[in-house]
Amino acid sequence: MTSSIEYLGNLRTTATHLTSEKIIITDAPIDNQGKGEAFSPTDLVATALASCLITIMGIKAKNLGVDIKGTRAEVTKIMGIAPRRIVEIKIDVILPNIFDEKTQIILEKAATTCPVANSLHLELKQNIRFIWPS
Repeated sequence: MTSSIEYLGNLRTTATHLTSEKIIITDAPIDNQGKGEAFSPTDLVATALASCLITIMGIKAKNLGVDIKGTRAEVTKIMGIAPRRIVEIKIDVILPNIFDEKTQIILEKAATTCPVANSLHLELKQNIRFIWPS
């Protein structure tokens, strides 16, 4: 097993990662009867995509002998209706270091092959933008 989820009531859950015993609290968003006091499950999907992109970039960077420490992502999740679902995830990946064009292309291409990106429905628009220092 990977994790264990418990419903706490009032549209809130705790998710426990079984290997590390780290806990994530989720809450339904304000626009869906919740309090919005924690990540919603759909927030976690969008956040997982960004985290996965950066992790895969980190693996590729390590293999290339370059450092992307300090890379961050700004994530925007856009919800649709009928049925309620994520219709678009916008991610700005902001990198602190500039590399030669070839390295930047390799890192960007690696990011877009992350397992989360490959697991999401093809109709979900993944709008990924890489921002390199000028």
